[in-house]
Amino acid sequence: MYAVVRSGGKQFKVKEGDVIRVEKIDAKAGAKVNLDEVLMVVDGAEVNIGQPLVKGASVKATVKGQGRGEKIRIVKKRRRKHYRKQMGHRQSYTELTITGISV
Repeated sequence: MYAVVRSGGKQFKVKEGDVIRVEKIDAKAGAKVNLDEVLMVVDGAEVNIGQPLVKGASVKATVKGQGRGEKIRIVKKRRRKHYRKQMGHRQSYTELTITGISV
């Protein structure tokens, strides 16, 4: 059994026991989180596709921890104009362990 969920504007294919990184959620490590935006649930040959969400479906997860991704370098330059600019960015994330899928 697996499901496709939406969190933070991105879609994730998850099954029980998976560890995923989603956009930052305000929750402490060890907290229980319920992902309600379930787009599709597949259980063997039975496929439930939502329009856009599957009614009554949810995915339960436990927060494993918070973190920040690798640094992304942003470089801007205008040739012959003596203009150079450098910036960096580190995106925050929440690591979730999927504990259950219910329809």
